[in-house]
Amino acid sequence: MNMDSARSVVLQTLTQATSQDTAVLKPAEEQLRQWETQPGFYSVLLTIFNNHMLDVNVRWLAVLYFKNGIDRYWRRVAPHALSEEEKTSLRAGLITNFNEPVNQIATQIAVLIAKVARLDCPRQWPELIPILLESVKGQDGLQQHRALLTFYHVTKTLASKRLAQDRRLFQDGFLNAVFERLKQFLECCRQIGADSTCREKLEKTIILYTKVLLDFLECHPCAFIPLIQRSLEFAVSYVFTPAGEGVTFERFIVQCMNLIKMIVKNAAYKPAKNIDDSKPESLEAHRIKTAFFTHPTLTEIGRRLVSHYFLLTEEELAMWEEDPESFGNTWQHFELKICTEVLFLDIFHNYSQTLTPVLLEMVENLQGPTNVEDPVQLLIKDAVYNAVGLAAYELFDNVDFDQWFKNQLLGELQVSHHRYKLIRRRVIWLIGQWIPVKFKSDLRPILYKVILNLMQDPDLVVKQFLPYLESIFGLLFQLLQQVTECDTKMQVLHVISCVIERVNIQIRPYVGCLVQYLPLLWKQSEEHNMLRCAILTTLIHLVQGLGAESKNLYPFLLPVIQLSTDVHQPPHVYLLEDGLELWLVTLENSPAITPELLRLFQNMSALLEMSSENLRTCFQIVNAYLYLSASDFLQNYAESLCRSFCDLLKDITNEGQVQVLKVVEIALKVSPILGAHMFQSLLPAVFRGIVDGERYPVVMSTYLGIMGRVMLQNSSFFSSLLGQMASESSQEMDQLLGSVIEMWVDRMDNITQPERRKLSSLALLSLLPSDNNVIQDKFCGIINVSVEALHDIMTEDSETGTLKDCMLMSHFEEPKLSDDEEPPTEQDKRKKLLALEDPVHSVSLQQYVYEKLKAQQALLGDQGFGVLMESVDTELVRQLQEFLQVT
Repeated sequence: MNMDSARSVVLQTLTQATSQDTAVLKPAEEQLRQWETQPGFYSVLLTIFNNHMLDVNVRWLAVLYFKNGIDRYWRRVAPHALSEEEKTSLRAGLITNFNEPVNQIATQIAVLIAKVARLDCPRQWPELIPILLESVKGQDGLQQHRALLTFYHVTKTLASKRLAQDRRLFQDGFLNAVFERLKQFLECCRQIGADSTCREKLEKTIILYTKVLLDFLECHPCAFIPLIQRSLEFAVSYVFTPAGEGVTFERFIVQCMNLIKMIVKNAAYKPAKNIDDSKPESLEAHRIKTAFFTHPTLTEIGRRLVSHYFLLTEEELAMWEEDPESFGNTWQHFELKICTEVLFLDIFHNYSQTLTPVLLEMVENLQGPTNVEDPVQLLIKDAVYNAVGLAAYELFDNVDFDQWFKNQLLGELQVSHHRYKLIRRRVIWLIGQWIPVKFKSDLRPILYKVILNLMQDPDLVVKQFLPYLESIFGLLFQLLQQVTECDTKMQVLHVISCVIERVNIQIRPYVGCLVQYLPLLWKQSEEHNMLRCAILTTLIHLVQGLGAESKNLYPFLLPVIQLSTDVHQPPHVYLLEDGLELWLVTLENSPAITPELLRLFQNMSALLEMSSENLRTCFQIVNAYLYLSASDFLQNYAESLCRSFCDLLKDITNEGQVQVLKVVEIALKVSPILGAHMFQSLLPAVFRGIVDGERYPVVMSTYLGIMGRVMLQNSSFFSSLLGQMASESSQEMDQLLGSVIEMWVDRMDNITQPERRKLSSLALLSLLPSDNNVIQDKFCGIINVSVEALHDIMTEDSETGTLKDCMLMSHFEEPKLSDDEEPPTEQDKRKKLLALEDPVHSVSLQQYVYEKLKAQQALLGDQGFGVLMESVDTELVRQLQEFLQVT
């Protein structure tokens, strides 16, 4: 493209491509698509989006086309790759200035610079980081902010690189300069008012820097070891000493606490139990931590955490006064509070010998009731008791809790003054924390009596009432039977639903009477659809609480679902949404398919025809049937489902199209042979979409996921499909296969999920070994996809220090749940078991690549294989060798 003549033509076409008139829009999009592979096109786009005088929508579109071009044509091995001369010019143009006035465009430019940096920095683009750092130092506020935005996206991208050499270049390049820059920005905060726009930008900048540190520490703990000392000095200084006064702000404190926490508890920084088995880097990290966390330092951190950061704020106290129940439910959403408690637990667990005496001294200083006229002392006592509750297991040998309960805590529970509610709330919570740790059974009657009194206190929302669940639930059930007003029954059902939702599986022993009563109530409420909605909601929570035991409700449950989801029945207008939700949770918690459950699906065709806002739930129901029993379900309903899907795809949004395709993808995952057979009428459209280069990235990603399943797990069907499509398009099968592979390689960046990226690599590698000229011609692209997937999924094993495939699953374990976590549904268990058989989770990509290359070498011989490898970019070969060297 001649720059001068082309610029006006491209500008006009981009303008047309922003039109709302499809007659103008479509030809413009097609023209732009044809220009994508023309030399000079991206140079023209650069001049357009850098021209701030042009229309914002046109500039935005120019940036998007430029970004897509990086994904498809920047790599040297890509079909129609950009020339090195044009790339050099483009790199220079991207960092000429950082003064983009439009935030959204600035973000997109930062992202595309990061994409180029991932491929070219630092080897082909050594000047990028120095220029960014120099721009950050500038006095112009806009330039500084845009440079920092770019710096953040670049560093986040580079920090995600897996290979050791890339990590070293990243660390040496600019991580070492981070702390000095942070100190300078924080000092600027001291000079600027808290409400100024400049202060807001400074804070965002500081957070960008700390995010880079945290990301690098999380991804590459061993490479971070040289930064441990400075990180701890920096974070502790600003969070736990006067150095941070007037400078720090909440998000920064949270980031610093996370930095300390990640260093303290990082497994890579701890010696092995047998010191001789420890790796040198672990010993070095442990030495640095030990030298830093001295007795005075730990004492100051412990005191400050409890006496400063644990204190309830005025905002929290005001919220409690206004709405105690809401405060009890939302308190955990205060990010700083949660972060503080987690850091306290981690520090206390790792340094309990030092911190236990510190905490016990704080407790000793607070003996006896606190003066209700002294709000500061009340807040401090609340904070100290909070710490003792959190550290209950660590303090087991150091606190005689039974004596403390009798001599101190019991008396505090009986102080009835309104201002003492803060302490009453904290003490009952504290007792709840210690009951599973150390609490004599003969003290429990005293505790129960106190709890009964506290239940009259409207200011308290207490979790430790499970012993009273049976009586509470029984009373609610009696009330439900006794009241006669429809609205009152709905309110009682709402409370019952909330109780079931909160206690989950612990409700199972107490629901017998309710289960027997609900069919009668359903029948009585035939003329009251809103009451029936309340019953449906109760049933949803009941099924979730009962889990697999909910199968005993089927004689009542399934007719209710049948009626609620039948669009030919008038009540569906009120009941459909809740009925679909009940249908879904019933399937998710079903231990096995039954004929009655299968028959329910007869309602689905009409529901899919409606194309309503409930379509997403309908797709989830289809997926649940596939996970429950793919063979029974597909044999009964695949034909009608295919017809419904074909009708839907004629007039549906891209998002809806993706939902349809995901059903096909799940069917292939659950049953590769049967799924391909049952949905074979849909697969040609998927094949054509790939060959034609579907423009919508999420749709293309799903197409490739589907075809990857077919190619990898049902190769004979893929061959017959390839033959069918070749015949329809009057092409040779090899020619068509080459087009598929080329488009697959070209559009790999459309796939964002690591699972699908690994699947694509496995699928393309499954074509090897081969003496087919077309496959050998695309060998370079297959290797490129494989190396990209290895970058995505290979992580460093904290124990061995070697790279491992993070997607591998070796066995199924029932998860260990905390009190707040819900148990897995039957469907969750089915998914886990399915994953064990899924090549994505059962085949090591590293090993698979190695075996396929060895097989190809054996087929061609050393000389032929050497010639084939020469077609692969040398940098790609180097990365591949580094991944395979431990195989």
